[in-house]
Amino acid sequence: MDERRISQTCFPARYIQGPDALGKIPSIVKGFGSSALMIVDPFVADKVLPEVEEHFSGADLVIEKFVGECTEAEIKRLADIGSEKNCEAVIGFGGGKTLDTSKAVSFYMAKPIVIVPTLASTDAPCSARAVIYTESGEVVRYLDLPKNPDVILLDTKLIVKAPVRFLISGIGDALSTWFEAESCMAKGSPNSTCGAGHLHTGSMTAYALAKLCYDTLKEFGMLAVSSARAGACTPAFEKVVEANTLLSGLGFESGGLGAAHAIHNGLSELAACHKYMHGEKVAFGVLAGLFFSDKGKKVIDEVYDLCLEVGLPVCLADLGLEKPTEEELWTIAKRTCTPEETIHNELKPGTPDAVYQAIKAADLEGRRRKGMK
Repeated sequence: MDERRISQTCFPARYIQGPDALGKIPSIVKGFGSSALMIVDPFVADKVLPEVEEHFSGADLVIEKFVGECTEAEIKRLADIGSEKNCEAVIGFGGGKTLDTSKAVSFYMAKPIVIVPTLASTDAPCSARAVIYTESGEVVRYLDLPKNPDVILLDTKLIVKAPVRFLISGIGDALSTWFEAESCMAKGSPNSTCGAGHLHTGSMTAYALAKLCYDTLKEFGMLAVSSARAGACTPAFEKVVEANTLLSGLGFESGGLGAAHAIHNGLSELAACHKYMHGEKVAFGVLAGLFFSDKGKKVIDEVYDLCLEVGLPVCLADLGLEKPTEEELWTIAKRTCTPEETIHNELKPGTPDAVYQAIKAADLEGRRRKGMK
């Protein structure tokens, strides 16, 4: 069997989005059984639950607070509680590590998982993967799950209350989806389904959804950011939340990753970049990737214009590197090109020199467009 001739596309079973969507929780729980373990982070427990508990009327929920990191010990603690209480499903309600923990708990309990993000800042909620950490926050391993979540539920009345930087970061993450999927499609590179080691490619459905993601961000990105600043759940806001979460989630996992996320990982080697969000670093990775893959002026103009409109980084100074040294630039470039990195899904060979040149070009172009010297 030649796996390279087999495409594979994965989806969450159900995606629900809109104002007051939390009101669907009781019927979802009833569909899975009598009760559910709801895992919440401290912010949700203290600030959100008191405001939304009316939505859960009639649902038998065992609510437990997620503490600290997504560690093996915390996963076991919560899974033991769910088993002792005979919970028939798991609901993760909160930020990224809460959701990863909930995915892992549902896996070890062998129960359905409902993912309820409080932010539209990444495309991770839809994925069949959880990241496991140490108590001090270092990555231990990736837990590749046998299926995507059973339900993804986003209440946009809650999402719109988050600081707008999270939505903008989500746009940065989603901005990479089409360009990386396009590269994987052109080369026949493997996508991100089923974890590392397989050679399945994306389907035309995955690539079409990735392109729709980019088109949505171009058309509605700035309007969505303006809506978020006003606290308004407009149609544009709804479209971009869906692009950030569902379209980008399907596009990256079933389409594949490329230069942008590899460059993100290179940037993450530098302490100066640690305070910046995932999507902010990915956005600059997209820009550098455009030069790496020799995109034309029309596309480069489109992407820089979108980044400047919504407030994403367009140069290294925007990521804490006002005057990057040669050593720092080469650190980024070399880390980007390690053997396991997704830069090698691109048509062009991923060499440190090629990445170094692309980063310098993207940085200078961003500075020029911002009127910086």
